[in-house]
Amino acid sequence: MASAQSIQVLPDQVANKIAAGEVVDRPASVVKELIENSLDAGARRIEIDVVAGGRKYISVRDDGPGMSRDDALLSVERHATSKIRDVDDIESVHTLGFRGEALAAIASVSRFTLTTRRREDLEGTEITMAGGRILDVRETGCPPGTQIQVRHLFFNVPARRKFLRTEQTELSHVRHMFLVYALSHPDRGWRLTVDERETHRLPEQSSFQERISDLFGTSYADALRPIDHEREGVRVHGYAGLPRAARSDRSEQYIFVNGRPASAPVLGHALAQGYHTLVPKGRYPLIFLFIELPSGQVDVNVHPAKKEVRFRRSGQVRDAVIEAIRSALSHPGDSATPVPGSEEPADPAAGAMTEGTLIIEDLPVARTFRYPRMPSLPSLETGADAYAAPTGTGGEEENRDAPWSWCRVLGQAGGLYVVLETEDGIVLMDPHAAHERLLFERFMRQIREQRVQSQGLLSPESVELPPQDALIVRRNMDLLKAMGFGVSDFGGASFIVDALPQCLGNLSALTVLAEVARGLDQGGTRAGTEGWAETQVARAACRAAVKARDRLSLQEIEQLVIDLARAEMPYTCPHGRPTLIFMGFSELHRKFGRS
Repeated sequence: MASAQSIQVLPDQVANKIAAGEVVDRPASVVKELIENSLDAGARRIEIDVVAGGRKYISVRDDGPGMSRDDALLSVERHATSKIRDVDDIESVHTLGFRGEALAAIASVSRFTLTTRRREDLEGTEITMAGGRILDVRETGCPPGTQIQVRHLFFNVPARRKFLRTEQTELSHVRHMFLVYALSHPDRGWRLTVDERETHRLPEQSSFQERISDLFGTSYADALRPIDHEREGVRVHGYAGLPRAARSDRSEQYIFVNGRPASAPVLGHALAQGYHTLVPKGRYPLIFLFIELPSGQVDVNVHPAKKEVRFRRSGQVRDAVIEAIRSALSHPGDSATPVPGSEEPADPAAGAMTEGTLIIEDLPVARTFRYPRMPSLPSLETGADAYAAPTGTGGEEENRDAPWSWCRVLGQAGGLYVVLETEDGIVLMDPHAAHERLLFERFMRQIREQRVQSQGLLSPESVELPPQDALIVRRNMDLLKAMGFGVSDFGGASFIVDALPQCLGNLSALTVLAEVARGLDQGGTRAGTEGWAETQVARAACRAAVKARDRLSLQEIEQLVIDLARAEMPYTCPHGRPTLIFMGFSELHRKFGRS
């Protein structure tokens, strides 16, 4: 059947805009492509300037070898590259870029200026373009190296421009791109300037550990363990985060394959297996992972923006990553104890604790044995004391709304869960979730009644956050101060904390600010609603507070049960996880065939 329109070859200008849609979707994509070109050229120092989140202006300057006039003109043509020569080169790509379409695509959707000079030349070359058309080519004075300036991105593609987010959101993506490449190349010097304000200046020839400290703060390294492992030609090195430092999302997992920031489904599976039984479900470890293998063993040409790679022998890579993580976390003194509920049961008498473990200090330790050998059971007490209210209640007034009239603590299971007996059956309580519920309701009650009390720290604490977290905290400074946080901007990604809400107890300022930033970030556009933002802050702060208290006495556990019975929503924590699981005696009788 004949088509209504004849087939035509698209003009170069249209083809360039289509290519731009694949490699350039926001200012951060421009920064990524230009950084990769600078790194491939061998630049030792790269300087990035952005204005209005990159929507109005982006500049990437390097001290690389520069280009001649002819090479500069060729560089803005489609599929013009110095990195491959024939199809066989694609099988062993050693550079970050290789397709030769980035500059042409960027120039087609912006007002574009390229300035470059080789060291041996007296004059440089400046090319000015708009919407993919060359407007001017002239000689100019400039330092050795190359600078590319991009103004008014998507000025000629209004449909694409409408899909850009706010300046702050676009800036956060640019910061993340800068951070990723600064991490992957610690031997290069970097500078980032935002709206004419320098935010980062990183020295050359840094070690990877120094680069992490420069970007995240010196205290960040305390939660990391070095990795250096090789298996069947696959080398894995970098740092693995201890289980106690796990985050609520994957934003602090950085993976590099042959120096390229990239991911692959098999790597996500390897991380999950490496931390299996070590990190609870819904928590994600810190990871800075470099994977090195022969270039012929990895395909970097499977994604238009080169975000994913594919391994020829994925099983070898997976096994190498799993072994590397397990080896790094198994060193003596590291907190790599399996979490409760995992396939590898924790020893209840063990002294080591991870996030999620809790010790009742004065509860007698039950004698353990291996099934099926059964010990002789003592006779049950039948006196009045067996049904008395638990000790430590301090004569509290009876709570008629509580589901049970009495309960007692029988013991602890899995190093975390408290086993309670009531008149109706057996209750398992997660004391962390219960404590979090109580703190949350107390905090929210103070907010509603506008009587949040702050507790000054003995000495102000300097906190350095990751760039994305710092941006979120800076945007919500007024809200945090109204909720009892004493936070002051110290420049860059640093803050001074001199007070915290009194109901949260003695917390690490770094821990609570990081959790608050992630809680607000996960809200997306809803964070504009102040009431919702307050709730997110309270949830995140309470989550941090619960982690800070892992040892409770038997009397404190009993008081926790009493207080939980008075809560507005006693059966779940603020995040929806259950605080109590009940199994009635009637159900137990039925399971044992006694009904």
